[in-house]
Amino acid sequence: MNPANETTDRAANPTPVPPHPEHQHTQNMGKLVLGCIGVVYGDIGTSPLYAMRESLHAASYDGLSRDDVIGVISLLIWTLILIVSLKYVTLIMRADNKGEGGTLSLVALVQRALNKRPGWLLAIGVVGISLFFGDAMITPAMSVLSAVEGLDLVAPSLGPFVLPLTLLIILGLFLFQSQGTERVAILFGPIMVAWFVVMAVMGIYHLSDDLSILHAFNPAYAGDFLVTNGKASFFVLGSVFLAVTGGEALYADMGHFGRKPIRLAWAFLVFPALTLSYLGQGALVLAHPETFENPFFLMAPPALLLPLVLLSVAATIIASQAVISGAFSMMHQAVQMGLLPRFEIRHTSETQLGQIYMPKVNLILMVGVLCLVVAFGSSSNLASAYGIAVTGDMVITTILAFIVFFKAWKWPIWSVVAVLLPIFIIELMFLGANLVKLPDGGYVPVIMAATSCFLIWTWVRGTAHVQRKAHDSAVALPKLIKMLEKSHPIEVPGTAVFLTQDPDTAPSALLHNLKHNRVLHSQNFIVTVGVATTPKVNDENRITLERLSDNFLRVRLMFGYMETPNVPRALALARRRGEKFDIMTTSFFLNRRTFRSARNHGLPFWQERVFISMTKSASDATAFYCLPSNRVVELGQQLAI
Repeated sequence: MNPANETTDRAANPTPVPPHPEHQHTQNMGKLVLGCIGVVYGDIGTSPLYAMRESLHAASYDGLSRDDVIGVISLLIWTLILIVSLKYVTLIMRADNKGEGGTLSLVALVQRALNKRPGWLLAIGVVGISLFFGDAMITPAMSVLSAVEGLDLVAPSLGPFVLPLTLLIILGLFLFQSQGTERVAILFGPIMVAWFVVMAVMGIYHLSDDLSILHAFNPAYAGDFLVTNGKASFFVLGSVFLAVTGGEALYADMGHFGRKPIRLAWAFLVFPALTLSYLGQGALVLAHPETFENPFFLMAPPALLLPLVLLSVAATIIASQAVISGAFSMMHQAVQMGLLPRFEIRHTSETQLGQIYMPKVNLILMVGVLCLVVAFGSSSNLASAYGIAVTGDMVITTILAFIVFFKAWKWPIWSVVAVLLPIFIIELMFLGANLVKLPDGGYVPVIMAATSCFLIWTWVRGTAHVQRKAHDSAVALPKLIKMLEKSHPIEVPGTAVFLTQDPDTAPSALLHNLKHNRVLHSQNFIVTVGVATTPKVNDENRITLERLSDNFLRVRLMFGYMETPNVPRALALARRRGEKFDIMTTSFFLNRRTFRSARNHGLPFWQERVFISMTKSASDATAFYCLPSNRVVELGQQLAI
């Protein structure tokens, strides 16, 4: 329950989940593949802008030999194969929660397999959420800045304008969020297809510069590089991992497109294009070692450099748009699980599911991204901050997948270890390599994740404390009903709906209504809004009714963690069960809580202040639960914590 208002039980993603795309007609497959190319692969698709460059820079501390170049390319290719193709496309995407993917879906699967939600599982989910939010700040800054820096190659005189132009593009990107992405979403797929095709063509064109780069397909070159360079190769791994940032989007966006379109797009376009791009950059550097400073843009002929820069800017804007939308979705799921206060939700499309805008989240992201661009100044500097959040999130995914494979799917333990342990070791190596970058900027995502974890911990702890206090002073609902049967208050026609978290106790709004108005409606619905461990709940399982007396009905509403908690629409289902419900004769009573700090009441004073500040950020319950504003009555309550 959101303690800022007793009516808040959990928050939900603002849009219902569409039917699982894999169940749609085959004729939509092309459209789904095109859509996922524009949304799912935006981040990983723009990684060739900087992954190869930063990896070569890290490897050139003591000069750059031919074997070093081939070894780096081999590391990049085999990282894509092992992390993306094997782990996500082949294995993890099998672990869907009613078609949905992502860290919180894995948490739900583990919770279902264990039949409980232990504290350590909640902690893992919280860390994963926090790391993803940190990545959502760094990705737009890194991607857009690396693309605009191409202007410096077009004309060195444009160098001073790179930073201001990047800031303007990012500012425009975030300001546009309030309009929704529906208007430009149709362009995302074709632009990203063009981007991947251009990368592949440039890669093929430069393969002939030095065909020995094809030795990179042999993983022995990657192993030789790691062995030969020893500890120094550890720093290179931190940059190599940039090639798979965005790989987790394959799993997180599975619910929007389905397994098959994502796998087809990866196998037939994205992976070949990325591989060819890295091979082409490697061949170019082998033939012209001076190009290692920025091999991606230097692959283009001078006459086509400006169009390539413009296309890369468009691609990075799309990549940023995708990660911002993902942040909105992730934050809604976190609120739905009771980990954060309610955030204001604005629907930006009447026809497209998932088109939402969260003003406060958008503002936080915008300020964070702009500060990162100004603070670091270049994509090379930002590369030091990039990677820790993603590697941490991937390690968490592997840990959760281990439990799902073993507990839920009943795989033999030796089989789970054989499949996931090598991947887990590789990801730990990448995480360690990125942690080495802590002093040079890696502290940024760590600080952001730690701050998010602290706020979530404060909210969960404060909510639990408020619920205990409310329960201690509450009146049992059966006891209240018996008292009313004896006192016979004035009865008025109509239905009163009282939202509460605890269905066994009388809602405060009901007690206040009896105390101040001294009336009782002829029908009183005591409504509890619950959250399922599935993304969507069927109407058959949406509502549970229990008749307590002639005047009182206890109602339990269930929503999936990806759904809008539309209370009036759900209550209308009561008519199918023989209960009368007419929205025009119904009043919704909400209890609006305000808090004041009271020493020695549970939370430390400093945490009380943070918690109270967070309660003030909660959005309006009327809009959140889709209640008709002209049928809502709010009653205030002050609570000392």
